[in-house]
Amino acid sequence: MRTIDYSIEPSVVEGRPSIKAIEDVVTRPLDTKPTTSWYVAISISGSMLLVGLISLAVTFIYGVGAWGVNQPVGWGFDIVNFVFWVGIGHAGTLISAILFLLRQRWRTGIARFAEAMTIFAVMCAGIFPLIHTGRPWLDGYLMPYPNQHSLWVNFSSPLVWDVFAVSTYFIVSLIFWYVGLIPDFATLRDRTTNKLKKIIYSIFSLGWRHSNRHWQHYEKAYLILAGFATPLVLSVHTIVSFDFAVSIMPGWHTTIFPPYFVAGAVFSGFAMVQNVLIFIRKIFDLKHIITLDHLEKMNKVMLTTGLMIGYAYGMEFFIAWYSGNATEQFVFLNRALGPYAWAFWLMVSCNVLFPQLFWFKKIRRSIVVMFIIGLLVNVGMWFERFVIVVTSLSRDYLPSSWGHYIPSIFDIGILIGSFGLFFTLILLFIKTLPVVSISEVKAVVDGAQPTRGGSH
Repeated sequence: MRTIDYSIEPSVVEGRPSIKAIEDVVTRPLDTKPTTSWYVAISISGSMLLVGLISLAVTFIYGVGAWGVNQPVGWGFDIVNFVFWVGIGHAGTLISAILFLLRQRWRTGIARFAEAMTIFAVMCAGIFPLIHTGRPWLDGYLMPYPNQHSLWVNFSSPLVWDVFAVSTYFIVSLIFWYVGLIPDFATLRDRTTNKLKKIIYSIFSLGWRHSNRHWQHYEKAYLILAGFATPLVLSVHTIVSFDFAVSIMPGWHTTIFPPYFVAGAVFSGFAMVQNVLIFIRKIFDLKHIITLDHLEKMNKVMLTTGLMIGYAYGMEFFIAWYSGNATEQFVFLNRALGPYAWAFWLMVSCNVLFPQLFWFKKIRRSIVVMFIIGLLVNVGMWFERFVIVVTSLSRDYLPSSWGHYIPSIFDIGILIGSFGLFFTLILLFIKTLPVVSISEVKAVVDGAQPTRGGSH
């Protein structure tokens, strides 16, 4: 049997901590009372969520007329936010599934949080198609099931494809996340002295005993789920891009959208994971588990996907010019020089220019600078979706039907509320479940794997 010398690989955990030390530092937020900072943070996020709920209540009472949507801009902040949040949810599956299949050991410190962030981001995204219909109490008809009205969904609509794609992605991501949590639930069960917690952890650990047989079944199931989840990374945002690409609207009708959207989703997702992990590693003293090397590798991924985004921006203009279509050419000139030029150049600056600073190692390893760049990337990616949606709809084929979109206070309120929901869920997660996978980190510390002379 082939032997594997793990000693030649760089350690992904700094300081050679013991197994018990890893368990102690990861479970400390769960065993201690919330700090004042945590209460302040959840008060802020809860207030943001309350603003969103009030704006939703106004929408339910007065309809989507309370928003800034008009003719011809029938898609406003609702679809912009939907595409943005689905993109944020892409990094989790990429880090967990694809990097797991590629046997990238550095994923262990950040995979658990990235998986949780995926679920929370998809939950935020799912709100917007439901309220976008204008009659959310009838959204059950989006699912094709026999009913007394003999009413079936329009399967030729890409908005219906979104329902299947996003719901499938959410279910698979949730199962993938839970399966990875099972060994940690067993660890928490064995550590806790609280009877209620022990009962809860025992139920969710499914009788896990850390036996060799359990590990064999677990690794096989995790591998299958990773292989199943990997195509979803490509398919979900590809289908989201079909909301635009299958139309005949100038500025949308292009085949570059599927890979362009997927690269943008990974780009924004990694930026959001990086931003939040910077706080988590500081607050919970996880710098030796979520190391600078982890953050630097994430910055390299952002640099790579940022170059893809820049290429896509350039190709969009080239395709418009090469097509010889006057309407298509006008749409892109209008993006760069028209009434929404400020949003276009903000998008280009945040998504293409600022990430180029990651070519320099000092910047890739500077916490303050990388946080600012990651924050700018998320701002730029939101404005990218705004530019795609609004600039194309506001200038259609007929100049007589042109219009201008100005979001209402309720549009902004719902956007704020979505961020409030996202960060509230994150804050609850870090106080109830281990933010780092205990079992995976313990498996990659120095001495945990067989070295010379041992069978793999």
